[in-house]
Amino acid sequence: MAKRVEPVDKLVGKNIRIFRLAKGISQTEVGEAIGVTFQQVQKYENGTNRVGSSRLAKLSKVLGVPINRFFNTGTAGADGPVSGEIVTDLLSVPYAVRMLKALASISDNETRRTLVVLTESIAEKRE
Repeated sequence: MAKRVEPVDKLVGKNIRIFRLAKGISQTEVGEAIGVTFQQVQKYENGTNRVGSSRLAKLSKVLGVPINRFFNTGTAGADGPVSGEIVTDLLSVPYAVRMLKALASISDNETRRTLVVLTESIAEKRE
């Protein structure tokens, strides 16, 4: 019988990956901190393996986020509730976290808006 991946396991895994990338920590570093191999961290992030409660508590400490944040599915911001893809799906795209961090470090709101418009126009041309 094939092992079934539960949606909540995928969600938790995606959030682990997002928080790990946001902290700039490798899978190896996370694995060493919580007592598993980097391959096991990969399996957690893919949702292939479930994260036990004690291990989730360790991850929470290592990544510096409350445990309940691993279960968040989306957020509402200045643009209103997120529609379409879930925020965690968007942030798991390569370079997304780096792009967001860079954008957030720009203090001028008009410059940030201009960069968003530019990026959206590039994306539209590729579609």
